[in-house]
Amino acid sequence: MNFPFYVARRYLFSKKSHHAINIISAISVCGVALATMALVCTLSVFNGFQDLVASFFTAIDPQLEVAPAKGKTMAADAPGLTRLKAYPGIQVYTETLEENALVICGDHQAMVTIKGVDDNFAEATDIGSLLYGDGTFILHADVLEFGVPGIQLAAQLGLGARFDTPLQVYAPQKGERVNPANPAASFTQSELYSPGVVFAVKQEKYDAHYILTSLGFARNLFGQQGRVSSIALKLKEGTDVEQARKDIQQLLGPGFTVEDRYAQQADVFRIMEVEKLIAYLFLTFILLVACFNIIGSVSMLIIDKKDDVRTLRNLGAKDHQVIRIFLFEGRLISGAGALAGILLGLLLCYLQQTYGFITLGKSSGSFVVDAYPVSVQLWDVVLVFFTVLLVGYCALWYPVRYLAKRLLD
Repeated sequence: MNFPFYVARRYLFSKKSHHAINIISAISVCGVALATMALVCTLSVFNGFQDLVASFFTAIDPQLEVAPAKGKTMAADAPGLTRLKAYPGIQVYTETLEENALVICGDHQAMVTIKGVDDNFAEATDIGSLLYGDGTFILHADVLEFGVPGIQLAAQLGLGARFDTPLQVYAPQKGERVNPANPAASFTQSELYSPGVVFAVKQEKYDAHYILTSLGFARNLFGQQGRVSSIALKLKEGTDVEQARKDIQQLLGPGFTVEDRYAQQADVFRIMEVEKLIAYLFLTFILLVACFNIIGSVSMLIIDKKDDVRTLRNLGAKDHQVIRIFLFEGRLISGAGALAGILLGLLLCYLQQTYGFITLGKSSGSFVVDAYPVSVQLWDVVLVFFTVLLVGYCALWYPVRYLAKRLLD
């Protein structure tokens, strides 16, 4: 066994001449354990919110989305898209077209995003789980075109899940200038009827701005015949999404972008990652403060063991070995605190997942979830453990070497 480590381990569990040293060591372990526990729990809560947000998007965002690298639309019969249809891993291939328009309903109006989708859109996404109302998800029937608005947009327009008066939709005609004498002549106008349902993704981006309708309606409204904004893909069960994304990107070339669900919502998840990083840095600073207790404990131990140091030197111990004894002592304290904190953190996360005893509000149903969501990830636990060890080592390195050298002089 490593000689400095063996002596440091004996010092950690042996009685000291001053009982206060044992008390300070115990306080040091508790301080590091609490800071470690806070890191584990906080990072797990951020993971829980990320998973919660991801669960909202997975119902309306396709597994993979193909879009033009430049411009807003592309030809639906482009050679690359023709090759894409033959890719063996695709189960559902659906075309979409998005553009902004003005919607008027009675005395209410709003700028919205009209999203025209193929009839098989419900097969490519789980839109059915987002619908509210007594109707059905239908996009067109005979000469009627239906529109499914987001729940917040419906409220903004003064509508319920079913509305009797059709929505008046206006879009500027492509390539036309607005005539001040007759502005209406520069716009294409059409109507959307209610299928008796609205959708709720629980994200303002969709709920307050989107209307789902048929692809044909969107093409006619915006004058984009034969054009699409994106291709939504659902892969066959068991297909590796990331590998399929790489294969499709290689198949299509640089003129197209292929994004998974996380890339489609990159801004949202990037913000959450930044928030998680800031929380991690703040708690690491608190951990650094907690490590000052270890410095005090090891400093008192150095003074307490000066006779032992003299004996070890007489027995042939080198100065650097003596210094390493006290460095190992500090690392053992921080390591014990790290293990205790991780175990406590995992226990609290398990209890929160099981019982949800820390709630988001006093009244049930006020939020999307009643209790803080928690998701423990192995790499976060590993990161926390090595962070504690690194911070403890950095905090101890100079003070221990300085005090030990003065003792050896």
